[in-house]
Amino acid sequence: MRWLFEIEAARQAPDEVMAHVPEEIEELEAIEEDGVEFARLLVRGVLTERKQIDGVISRFAKGWSLSRMAAIERNVLRIALYEIMQMSDIPASVSVDEAVEIAKHYASDESGKFVNGILGAYLRSDEGKGEASDGQ
Repeated sequence: MRWLFEIEAARQAPDEVMAHVPEEIEELEAIEEDGVEFARLLVRGVLTERKQIDGVISRFAKGWSLSRMAAIERNVLRIALYEIMQMSDIPASVSVDEAVEIAKHYASDESGKFVNGILGAYLRSDEGKGEASDGQ
């Protein structure tokens, strides 16, 4: 999420941004090289599918344009939707739960509810029903 935020805000090249792992992540023993590579995979996937993902966000964020959303919420939604739409080995419920927790941690409880509402609306829709095969 931090990489996407930086790519968007600073308008830097993705590979340049992803060459630097945020210090707080480097310090976590639980994050190994596989975790960093997975994060890079997510960022590249979100950037590749961004137009489609942003279209989904726009359709389900009633009354909210992408530009009006906080960058944290927008990028958390992009990551979760990429996982839901493109990574069938990750249950949709896991993607939603993680997105809500990240939004709450980096923004507010209200941001968590906002993210949950959009992802839930997508998964309940005809468009998202095929993605929610894990019981959502």
